[in-house]
Amino acid sequence: MTKRYSPTRLRELRNRVPIDQLIDKELNLLTKQSDGHLRFLCPLCSDFHTATNPKTNLARCFKCQKNFNPIDIVMTVHQCTFIEATRLLTPLLPS
Repeated sequence: MTKRYSPTRLRELRNRVPIDQLIDKELNLLTKQSDGHLRFLCPLCSDFHTATNPKTNLARCFKCQKNFNPIDIVMTVHQCTFIEATRLLTPLLPS
């Protein structure tokens, strides 16, 4: 049986799980601070030419030109499905 998520729930998962904390604390990607930005080792190309934007809650790799929202990056790091990624993110939603 397929689980469906409402647009509101998906918006919450994309926007309310802080991308910086997700990358650094939950996904345990290698990170460093540079020029006031969190840089992380891209899970696709293994380059540090990356940044996060807390205003949009997105991460970007400038080398492979990939944008990540929280769902995308969980799917990439854990090599899991969309449904599995949403299940992993749900407990991380702030109260």
